[in-house]
Amino acid sequence: MKFKIVVDSSANLLPDYISDSEVGFEVAPLTIRIGDKDFIDNENLDIKQMLDALSSFKGKATTSCPSPQSFLEAYNGAENVICITISSKLSGTFNSAFVAATEAKSKVHVVDSKGTSGMMVLLVDKAYELIKKGLSFEEVSHELDEFQKTLNLFFVLDSFDNLVRNGRMSKIVAFIASKASIKPLCVANDGEIKVYKKLRTMKMATKALVDDMKDLFKDQDITQRDCVVTCIQGEEEGERVKQMIEETYSFRSVRLVSHRGLCAFYALPGGIIVSF
Repeated sequence: MKFKIVVDSSANLLPDYISDSEVGFEVAPLTIRIGDKDFIDNENLDIKQMLDALSSFKGKATTSCPSPQSFLEAYNGAENVICITISSKLSGTFNSAFVAATEAKSKVHVVDSKGTSGMMVLLVDKAYELIKKGLSFEEVSHELDEFQKTLNLFFVLDSFDNLVRNGRMSKIVAFIASKASIKPLCVANDGEIKVYKKLRTMKMATKALVDDMKDLFKDQDITQRDCVVTCIQGEEEGERVKQMIEETYSFRSVRLVSHRGLCAFYALPGGIIVSF
């Protein structure tokens, strides 16, 4: 196989996302530890069971990134590998992927998404598009790095508890997010979580999310761009936000994707992530 695309499980994608004899696709799972039980974030994970365990657990639950060996095994079987990871400022996953790249027999380019979730989906789609156009490994790597610079991510959560407890936010952002009277609209800023606007209710926050997306478009022609909305499976709020975006903007497509384990752990029920 000439090309393979590898992601970590924070992309919310399953191994069958790409089914192509010419382009491989693999997902390296992160792990969520709740008490003495490990939940592997793969296609066999029962999200509801994990969230139920999390809800009933009174201690601090944690997450761990895939090992370099996990990535090395995922790289096998292709001459060229494009690996896309969660922001290096939020997880050690990028470092694991990079260490594995230095040991791989394949040529590997590791892309720091500087975000997670839908941002990674958009990068996967772009990588696949570039590969199918017949571009070389070097050309795909360069074009993907440039594309990453154009991506944006907004999110609102009903609870920031797990992000705060696991140190995924600065102390100032964590302080703001912990205030019950504030529902911050947050943005991925160069791989870090920043507060973009402070609102008083989730309804106000989701409306601001949609309204303020235009501020990040700059001069982009969004009719040729896609948007990905992610939330807990079956959540009505995700569908509502998707519909609001479709009614407000002229994206080529707006997709609703369900959180897998890691994103469900951090976003919790009620959390919405929008990538564009």
